Amino acid sequence: MQINGQQYLSVWYENAKVKMIDQNKLPLEFRIVEYSNYLEICSAIREMTVRGAPAIGAAGAYGMALAAQNAPDEKFRAYLRTARDELTSTRPTAIDLCNGVNYVYENALKFIPDYEHSRLVAVFAAREFAKKSVDDCYQISKIGSEIVPKGARILTHCNAGALATVDWGTALGVIRMAHRQHKDIFVYVSETRPRFQGARLTAFELAQEDIPHSIITDNAGGFYFWKKEIDLVITGADRICLNGDIANKIGTYEKAVLAKEHKVPFYVAAPFSTFDLSCKEGSDIPIEFRDEDEIKCINSNYLANPYSPALNPSFDITPAKFITGIITPKGIFKPKDAARQVQV
Repeated sequence: MQINGQQYLSVWYENAKVKMIDQNKLPLEFRIVEYSNYLEICSAIREMTVRGAPAIGAAGAYGMALAAQNAPDEKFRAYLRTARDELTSTRPTAIDLCNGVNYVYENALKFIPDYEHSRLVAVFAAREFAKKSVDDCYQISKIGSEIVPKGARILTHCNAGALATVDWGTALGVIRMAHRQHKDIFVYVSETRPRFQGARLTAFELAQEDIPHSIITDNAGGFYFWKKEIDLVITGADRICLNGDIANKIGTYEKAVLAKEHKVPFYVAAPFSTFDLSCKEGSDIPIEFRDEDEIKCINSNYLANPYSPALNPSFDITPAKFITGIITPKGIFKPKDAARQVQV
């Protein structure tokens, strides 16, 4: 991704440390943080220093690589098992995290008792997993741009850009590619309460590349549908089920229902690491609930009645019937057919 004229990844491994852009500081401060053990990665994921399903998956993979570097020979297997369990428990909804962690874990264990070989393999596997995410997102961007008409007014929700996916992005990758193809697009950026990933991060990425856009409140989407000023909706996903149901940032379901009512195409863009072949339908997906103060406070300042309880689901489920198509690295498929492509 381009930030201040330079190219960055959202998370990477360098000199035996994991480095990442601190997404909690954006857009007002650009800061790179680094970590040397998997417990620090656990905290970074929980605190959303790194966020977005594919980026979390890469961070988890690199966290396992750090665990392999730090594990004593005599406790190597047990240490890695503990690291795997702690990393995968940090955020329950995004399946990429489990996929990234398990990919490194399983590859590292193949070479025991050659522990030095296992440590090298862990780093290689983590980098391989992250690179696959980048490559998949590039393909998604190219394939998805084909469904973007010239002059399209696009609504997106949350941040599914390079920050969320190591590089390029899923939904925002499609938008980025369409812009580079001079399609004269305009993007409505849904603010995405309560953590404002749209207003802070998606808007930041679009501004960095001079892509025309405006931030709107989450509740304003219906107004622009009503005015017939939205031609296309594209979001990412945190988990995709066998039947095509998806979990994504809270508020996605509402956008899908509005799109269906107004006969506007609703597309989901995701790499194959976001598919969960063990999950039959949306009701099987665990939904993360986060601290109520995310709703009531901003920077420790209460904006709501501090004495009232708040409910803070971080994700919702969008049924397959509301989804026009799922954009994958192998093509665009109907929701009910998309999961089959993972196995082809």
